[in-house]
Amino acid sequence: MEILLNSIVNNDNKYKNAFILSLLTITFALAEALFSTYYGFNDESLTLFGFGVGSFIEVVSAIGVAHMIVRIKNNEKSNRDNFERTALRITGTGFYILLAGLIITVAHNIWIGHNPATTISGVVISLFSIALMLLLYFGKKKVGNQLNSDAILADAACTKVCIYTSIILLTASVIYEITKLNFIDDIGTLGIAYFSFKEGKECFEKTKSNKHCSCC
Repeated sequence: MEILLNSIVNNDNKYKNAFILSLLTITFALAEALFSTYYGFNDESLTLFGFGVGSFIEVVSAIGVAHMIVRIKNNEKSNRDNFERTALRITGTGFYILLAGLIITVAHNIWIGHNPATTISGVVISLFSIALMLLLYFGKKKVGNQLNSDAILADAACTKVCIYTSIILLTASVIYEITKLNFIDDIGTLGIAYFSFKEGKECFEKTKSNKHCSCC
């Protein structure tokens, strides 16, 4: 009996850690979104601005994940509920709208020959993003393995997608800042658009099943 009670307490602590990681994801995604959209607009960098809008969308997704952790803590065998499905639909729709907006704006920028004023902000923000998202990824993966939870491991895999988009932002920002080559920012934006499509598609697939598929 004592071993069983200790196991329950340990699992409660692990779920608590998973929930804290989800709250940190929400907080960081919101801060990232605010800084990225502000500096992306001021610097006229579409890659940074699109990255920021994507982070706003990820906030909704992260709220759904926090709710999911509470649900599986209470009942590990429970299925995805209406709150999570609604969050996924909102997230998926948001990514598709972002995809359309980015493609249209890239076409306009190429037409008029627009380039960013600077991409220094993109370099700084992406470096912070990569560092913090790596910490979140390894934290979620550790807790997911401890709990043998496919749901939490799937969320960790989704965090890797945020790292990939940060790498795209970093690459495009560094190359443009060094070379000032035309259309580098637009190429980076298309990379963000590609992941927006993949994540949007993934979200709508998740609403149709209870499978904890991963975003990568």
